[in-house]
Amino acid sequence: MRLDLYQAETARIASEQSALLTQAKAILAQGRALTPLEQGGVLHALQILIENAIGKAKQVLKAREFAVPISAYDAFTALANSGLLAQSDLGAWNAVVGLRNRIVHDYMNIDMTQVMAMVLADKDKFIVDFLLKDFTLAA
Repeated sequence: MRLDLYQAETARIASEQSALLTQAKAILAQGRALTPLEQGGVLHALQILIENAIGKAKQVLKAREFAVPISAYDAFTALANSGLLAQSDLGAWNAVVGLRNRIVHDYMNIDMTQVMAMVLADKDKFIVDFLLKDFTLAA
């Protein structure tokens, strides 16, 4: 798939999932706790955003003719090593990849209080920003 088409699709998905998280933030800001169904929606939106970012990272590497690692952690490291991502951002990417892994594989040990604090603090914004970034023009 052409990178420009892939990026358009990642941007569309990012906008949809970000809108869902914005709704959850509004509910939390009103002082109402999320229902279990709404909490599941938050986890799903985060999972989709993170998986979308992992896919985009690999597509950008592929389009630039860099080796594409299997590991999500390694994909973001490769982006940073190529100058397409700040080295200082790797800690945040490693954390959200770990969150995605926990949502998918260790879902019985998710601390929803921490997840809700993350959402309220807009700590998912950098993921959306990455998904909206146009890498076709970057050097």
